[in-house]
Amino acid sequence: MHSRPLLRLVPVVVASALALAACSSSKTATTSSTTGSPPSSSTTGAPITGKLNVFAAASLTGSFNSAKTALVAANPGLTLTYNLAGSNALVAQIVQGAPADVFASADTKNMQKLVDSGLVEAPVTFAKNKLEIAVAPGNPKHIIGLADLAKPGVSVVLEAVGVPAGDYTRQVLASKNITVTPKSLETDVKSAVAKVTAGEADATVVYVTDVSAAGATVTGVMVADADQPAITYPIAVVKATKNPAAARAFVTSAVSGRVQQAVEAAGFLPPT
Repeated sequence: MHSRPLLRLVPVVVASALALAACSSSKTATTSSTTGSPPSSSTTGAPITGKLNVFAAASLTGSFNSAKTALVAANPGLTLTYNLAGSNALVAQIVQGAPADVFASADTKNMQKLVDSGLVEAPVTFAKNKLEIAVAPGNPKHIIGLADLAKPGVSVVLEAVGVPAGDYTRQVLASKNITVTPKSLETDVKSAVAKVTAGEADATVVYVTDVSAAGATVTGVMVADADQPAITYPIAVVKATKNPAAARAFVTSAVSGRVQQAVEAAGFLPPT
């Protein structure tokens, strides 16, 4: 797998040694249709307590789990639970009343559904990403680009319609007039990578962070920058939250605190 340059970490401003999140950052980007800023915690200077359910895109699994260790250590009274899945599936759960406090999406389209339904506060962008092809170790099919995914004898899995990574991929393939007939359509990026690592497919298209997280179990094949779609990760407080202070503090941390540090360490690009 090819190497990538280290990403610059954004500065972290910590309110106190026990605070969950940093103060509001000026490096906030918003979704294309919504204006927002990272909400500040009403408990600045004090630890965050209580239960917090964060619904997050599957591609955030490694980084959010890494951040969880630091967050819980700094806030002993915090019980942090993640629900990690395809962004579209999480939206459906929230619409149906699932007990979510925060939602982090891998695209603005799924987040906008909750904005339009009045179910979330104004979202803010906390990360960006790029697509990459994941193939079997050593690249036995000699795949060097997206066009190779359409070659006879190459078995490809993609994410289902509505799953951000799958929609991003289809957007790029269509722009290049490449027709790929997937062997299966997966519910999220982790399931797509698993099909390749299990030998059930020769290739899939996921995010660079998923290829990195898979380590030696896959080889990454770059997608040219000219072919990359705009991949944006917004996060928002769910209005029905029963713990608004903790929810808003988590969002702030995703923009400029411990969560942001973990996200960038995992290879995500900063929001600006």
